[in-house]
Amino acid sequence: MSAKHAKPNFSHTQVVEMVKRLFRLTPSEIRSLPSYDDQNFYVAPIEGGEYVLKIMNSEDSKNPSLIEMQTYAMSVLHQNGLPAQTALPTASGPLMSLEEADCGYGCQKYLVRLLTYLPGTIISKVPLTPQLLYETGKTAARMDQILQKMEHPHLGVLQREKFIWSLSNVPLLEAYINILEGDPLEEVVKSVIHQYKTSVIPKRSNFRRCINHGDFNDLNVLVQPDESDGHRICGILDFGDMHSGYYIHELAIAIMYMMTEHPQPIEVGGPVLAGWESVLPLNEAEKDCLYVLVLSRLCQSLVLARHSVNLHPENAEYLMISSRKGVHTLRQLWELGKEQVEKAWFQSAAQFRDKL
Repeated sequence: MSAKHAKPNFSHTQVVEMVKRLFRLTPSEIRSLPSYDDQNFYVAPIEGGEYVLKIMNSEDSKNPSLIEMQTYAMSVLHQNGLPAQTALPTASGPLMSLEEADCGYGCQKYLVRLLTYLPGTIISKVPLTPQLLYETGKTAARMDQILQKMEHPHLGVLQREKFIWSLSNVPLLEAYINILEGDPLEEVVKSVIHQYKTSVIPKRSNFRRCINHGDFNDLNVLVQPDESDGHRICGILDFGDMHSGYYIHELAIAIMYMMTEHPQPIEVGGPVLAGWESVLPLNEAEKDCLYVLVLSRLCQSLVLARHSVNLHPENAEYLMISSRKGVHTLRQLWELGKEQVEKAWFQSAAQFRDKL
């Protein structure tokens, strides 16, 4: 089944009926929110509060234990003082309901949750000051530390062995690389995958394991103004890519996505690294692999975005957002080389720490 057919398409009338029946709430305002393959609605009920009704696509709805695990992770982060959404139980008790409906391609089942609404601006819309980048690194490290202590009977679903977005699975990109045929980037991507195999895989046994959010990107982090004319993080969204991995992977992902939003991408690594190490200092193997892991994530982002555009040309604009900026960053990092980039990152992280 194509993702297009998996995406739910509920009407406002159906949403009102569902919110009343499942949660005993009467919506006074409902509006659609953007989503890639699910359906999200902002809901403000007469009874008070603000929520997001999240209707999962029919493909992901077939894996309720994974969704249950993600919902549980969000509540654990919330209990530990990190700004994640939490799910409101249905009137009958469970945190999700499997709803059957015909959205134009026969009867399908869709998992429905009502999550708390987090106000804020996505981080890509505000200036990425060194202080905000520092907080980004610190928040990502705290998040993984908390997730690592989580206990749940379904933890096993996070193993996700062949998950294409995991930084443990960079060699799987080789199956998609023909998409870059004739593109000058093809050689860079091949070289990065080669470096990953020769320099990262042999050191992986020294990485510390954890559970990764896996998508700590510029659209999934919310901020609001703080007292000192800057911004602070007020929301972490989208746990759909959560999987078992390594601490160093989360740091590489955070650096890569913040780079795509910064006028001087190379300057991002230092403050993010300093924030991360204020919680979780890196060991030697992790330090040594950071550069190749950031490049590897850039390659995943570029190759998989192009692959998705081939599958869904109608979504090209959304899919290519970070990819377009990423091309320039990948080339710049590759041309500077490991030694120079690492020197810039680690020196700037040390200077940032000294100032604190």
